[in-house]
Amino acid sequence: MAPPSSFVEFGVQTLHITLIPGLPNDLGALILAFVPYSHHSRLKSTCKSWKRFFSSKALIFLRQNYVIAPQLLCIFPEDPSITSPYLFDPKNLCWCPLPPMPCNPHVYGLSNFISVSVGPHLYVLGGSLFDTRSFPLDRPSPSSSAFRFDFATMCWESLSPMITPRGSFACASIPGCGKIMVAGGGSRHTMFGAAGSRMSSVEVYDIGKDEWVALDGLPRFRAGCAGFFLGDEFWVMGGYGESRTVSGVFPVDEYYRDAVVMELKNGGKWRELGDMWEEGERRRLGKIVVVEGGGGDASGIFMLDRSEIFRSMPHGVLFVAIYYFFNLVPLYELGARGQTKTVRVKTSAEFSPDFSLLRAFSACISSIKNYIIVYDQLLKFEISVYFLLSCRYDMISNLWTKETCVPRKASRDASVGFVALDGELHLLTPLNVSDSTNSRRSHQHKRSATLLIQIYHPGRRTWRSVIAKPPFHHPLDFKTAVTCTIRL
Repeated sequence: MAPPSSFVEFGVQTLHITLIPGLPNDLGALILAFVPYSHHSRLKSTCKSWKRFFSSKALIFLRQNYVIAPQLLCIFPEDPSITSPYLFDPKNLCWCPLPPMPCNPHVYGLSNFISVSVGPHLYVLGGSLFDTRSFPLDRPSPSSSAFRFDFATMCWESLSPMITPRGSFACASIPGCGKIMVAGGGSRHTMFGAAGSRMSSVEVYDIGKDEWVALDGLPRFRAGCAGFFLGDEFWVMGGYGESRTVSGVFPVDEYYRDAVVMELKNGGKWRELGDMWEEGERRRLGKIVVVEGGGGDASGIFMLDRSEIFRSMPHGVLFVAIYYFFNLVPLYELGARGQTKTVRVKTSAEFSPDFSLLRAFSACISSIKNYIIVYDQLLKFEISVYFLLSCRYDMISNLWTKETCVPRKASRDASVGFVALDGELHLLTPLNVSDSTNSRRSHQHKRSATLLIQIYHPGRRTWRSVIAKPPFHHPLDFKTAVTCTIRL
């Protein structure tokens, strides 16, 4: 057998190793790169060469560029400097522990921080905590700290702190720019229901330069809000501002009904949008998640309110009813940029084609206003010209509409996680057993770690569910836990 070869793969110098006997190392590396990330820790013990490869930057580079990796869920059950975060692979139902964050002996109880992923790195920003050096000791303070976790080295590193300390803020990474935006926030801690400061400051973090730059602030103080990008626009939605008191004693938050948008290419100026709810409609204050489309843009914004899921299309929806050879009447739901988001088809008995590839199509309105042209982006040819029956386009409605109801409803005070993974909505509900008799104590402990995951596909409008066994010693509390997604 020929001696093991040394290879420089994808800009990373590796050692003299043989990954798979009888195969070139570049081919062996590509084969191993397709193994799901959740299995890497177990495969490291196979041999020395695999341990080195599964701990190298070459693996991360291969998976980022050649593998369509699924999104993984990162869960921070509590203060990450005390309790280790975990990666969860929903397709393989596997859990991977991560090292805890560096600990500061002077602070404790970090909560309401934000976690966001950019490429193969995980960032933990801000939060609210208690500082033993401040007075009074029982008053939480906002944090300006920033940490990054490198999955190649499996180590945390401290970054330049934010200009303004904050927790409970809007945050999103700018697609393809290597920058992170933060907006609003305050000092509220999870131990207190309605307290803490609010702010309107906005900053952007340049990952390459490791520096923060202040931008124009929000029009008003806003905390507890959600942030996401849609093209070149940074959206900040929901949240609360100033508080009022009930009977002059109990503080109650004033929740916003609107959203604000910053267009980065227009000097970074903010514009305010209208209310998200119709007049007289009850305000929903549930968790908001974003389903990403191509390039990291938002293709749908969803809110979980009790047992109902609502949807918002921030750039409106184009509804087109058309004839297909005057025999088929389909209804297309197209995004503002012309890409098909959902396909609903009504067919005649004589003709029923396969519309499974329509998600790869784009449509544009021709100069003849009664016609549209459908163009196949994969095969690079025009399919046909259709007669346009009707068209309704709402540019910026910013209204929530009911999408679906949760099949298995949780109790009113239950802790439910709500995340978006690979275009699907995941509802995570810890299952508990109320029976605490001695004979069933072990069974209760086993069931207390059970996690019900209900999965909704917005395009197909279908539900399915799976059961997972988290490695935690107590049920997850999603009211305080922090989650984010990452592709590895």
